[in-house]
Parts: sequence; C-alpha cells; structure tokens
Amino acid sequence: MAVPFRRTSKTKKRMRRTHLKKSAPSLTNCPKCGETLQPHRVCIKCGFYKGKEVLVKEEKQEETKTEAKPKKEEPKEKSKKDKKAKTE
Repeated sequence: MAVPFRRTSKTKKRMRRTHLKKSAPSLTNCPKCGETLQPHRVCIKCGFYKGKEVLVKEEKQEETKTEAKPKKEEPKEKSKKDKKAKTE
C-alpha cells in the first residue's frame, strides 16, 4: 500500500477541500399561483407544469365535505383545583 512521504499540511488539505461544500437548492416561483418550488418540477399547490395542468386537484370536493359535517364539541375536562375542592 502506498504511504505518503510527507504529511499533508492544513493549508494544502483545506485548499483541496474548498470545492467539497454544499450549495443551497435553486428555487423558482410558480407562474400560476406564485408558490416557491424547485425548477422543472410540478407545482404541488396548483398542479401546473409549463402552463399545463398535470395534476388534478380535488380541493373543491374536499371543502364541500368538510362544510357538511359539523364538528362535535368535546366536553371540557375539569381542572385539578375543581376536583380537589369537590373531594374536600
């Protein structure tokens, strides 16, 4: 196995590693809805890519379903102070 003749200095090592860094991903805005997304990807919010609808969103159906069902109110739990006052 090959063994280096001399030790690599900190400067040489760091100069070699200057290109080994992470870069932030490039981001663009959707022209249809303005959502931030990566380039060459379908917009998750509106479903458009290059001006064409690729994903069909079913938000309207979900909204009508949630409006029809009223939310049940859960009974409030009594606090520890109320429980102690009743037991005494």
